[in-house]
Amino acid sequence: MQKYISMTFRELNLKKPLWKALDDLGYHTPTTIQAVGFNVMMSGKDTIGIAQTGTGKTFAYLLPCLCMWQFSKEPHPQILIIVPTRELVAQVVSEVEKLSTYMNVAVGGVYGGANMNTQASMVLQGLDILVGTPGRIRDLAASGSLQLKHIKKVVIDEVDETLSLGFRPQLLQIFDFLPAKRQHMVFSATLSEEVSLFLDDYLITPVRVEAARAGLPIDKIDQTGYRVPNFLSKVVLLRHLIQQTEANSKILVFVSSRSLADMLFEEMEAGLTDTLGVIHSNKAQNFRFDTVQKFQSGTIRVLIATDLISRGIDVTDVTHVINFDVPEIPENYIHRIGRTGRADKNGSAITFIAEKDEEALRSIQELMQQDLSFSKVPQEIAFIDELLEFEKPKIVIPGKTLKLPQRENSGDAFHDKKAKNKKVNVRYNHKKAMQEKYGKPKKKRKK
Repeated sequence: MQKYISMTFRELNLKKPLWKALDDLGYHTPTTIQAVGFNVMMSGKDTIGIAQTGTGKTFAYLLPCLCMWQFSKEPHPQILIIVPTRELVAQVVSEVEKLSTYMNVAVGGVYGGANMNTQASMVLQGLDILVGTPGRIRDLAASGSLQLKHIKKVVIDEVDETLSLGFRPQLLQIFDFLPAKRQHMVFSATLSEEVSLFLDDYLITPVRVEAARAGLPIDKIDQTGYRVPNFLSKVVLLRHLIQQTEANSKILVFVSSRSLADMLFEEMEAGLTDTLGVIHSNKAQNFRFDTVQKFQSGTIRVLIATDLISRGIDVTDVTHVINFDVPEIPENYIHRIGRTGRADKNGSAITFIAEKDEEALRSIQELMQQDLSFSKVPQEIAFIDELLEFEKPKIVIPGKTLKLPQRENSGDAFHDKKAKNKKVNVRYNHKKAMQEKYGKPKKKRKK
């Protein structure tokens, strides 16, 4: 891990327009990953950045990219930023626009689920920076609407999530469209063996910069757990915890599946009226953007979300993250709680743990290298013993599979064809047909 000495953005070799934009945004001190990675990326070397969610990874690669960007009359993009979700596309495009306020930089975002012809038209009008999901970038390049031969910088943000979502084939196809000479900047919260092997094949002697050792929770997050037996009991406790929070708090509730998200929303909706929202990949794109915007503005104070979009939600001032269930993948726990405790503010992470979650909990504790502290359930909370259908244990009868007895007098499976259906193809014999019709063969007359 590189040593970080406190500095200001003025001490980095930034362009004046970037200094001015940062001043307007009220940013004066770079985060660790922004400071330790800047000179490495400015040197032109391939870079692997490891930092937890909420530590400023987006600015960490945008600042050097915008510093090295040069005006060109070519309408084709010079910088390609690949992210795994549509929400992240919108987030990164927004961050580029903030930083390039005083620069003549054209940026656009593309993703699946939207009209491809509209996006192709935008690309053909000319871009300097293109942000997109792997599938849509590949489709636009394959159709000829997007030219990638002028790309100088390739950024892959959240590369571990990108690979886990199955985008490896699309990434490799995108690489085929890129020029051989290019710089890679790859960022991730974790660096698994799968990610390491992938990067070894395509990066040239990369330099690794790390803001914090992968797997450690953010120090400013107060983590606690509650032992809760089942879904309905979790609903009761969740209602109680929400009632105990301040009216201006923002609460992000994570669940493991889309069906569970919808089920929880239905259970909680009556008590929270218009202050509750739900978001997952089955929701329409406009609905997702609108819901996140309402959560950001405070119109919605409780948002239910799935792991798939946990990295794509860029909302400030989240006060509480509640894990309605324990994620099976330990790293997802880190991504979830990383939504709070950001921008030098403290946060709270609460996790509901059932008996079946013990193994997953041990994996999370091993990743964090610390045990999760538990709180006692308030006495006024009465748990519900009833189990929903998906929670009931499945009864499996050991032994061979039973065969159903054959029906008596079942008869044959087929019946005889009708006479008209018994016809077979026979070669037509004209001579024989004439013999049968006229009693003698009919001969052709000579002309």
